[in-house]
Amino acid sequence: MNIIILGPPGAGKGTQAQHLVETRNMVQLSTGDMLRAARTSGTEMGKIVADVMDRGELVTDEIVIGLIREQLEKGSEGGFIFDGFPRTLAQADALAELLEESGNTLDSVVALDVDDEVLVQRVVNRAKEAVAAGNEARADDNEDSMRTRLMEYYKKTSPLMGYYHAKGNLKSIDGLASIEDVRTSLAAVLDA
Repeated sequence: MNIIILGPPGAGKGTQAQHLVETRNMVQLSTGDMLRAARTSGTEMGKIVADVMDRGELVTDEIVIGLIREQLEKGSEGGFIFDGFPRTLAQADALAELLEESGNTLDSVVALDVDDEVLVQRVVNRAKEAVAAGNEARADDNEDSMRTRLMEYYKKTSPLMGYYHAKGNLKSIDGLASIEDVRTSLAAVLDA
């Protein structure tokens, strides 16, 4: 089973994806993690990634698609969770082509429905909790950064909701429910 989990920053995509990795033997394809791993891998693709990142440039769609292609070729018994990709309509088209080329399908796209103000408070509280515990808060765990991240998400990624709705594989669940309730809702969608 291959799925995409959509939702704005702070919606809990990573938390839910990690649970699916542990319980369903799926592989989480997080673009950030893949880029960091590729950079230090010593492979040809890794050298390209390192060069681009060292120059301070943005990694192209072609590079990200190449990394995803490598992962799809390795296979996964439980399937893949696409995390952080696609972010744009062009990337969604590229992913569809890549899945078709590799003989895979996209089984489900799950959108975590959340309220922006709750997400902003969640991030601000996470920063306060980190500081209270004697840890350093993430640099972008503040209200202004979160609002900027949300705006970027809505500009670039939210069109994917319509794209996947039109294809008939978009399901929405309440992303503000408890972690357990979100897991239950997600499982119901995937097992339907």
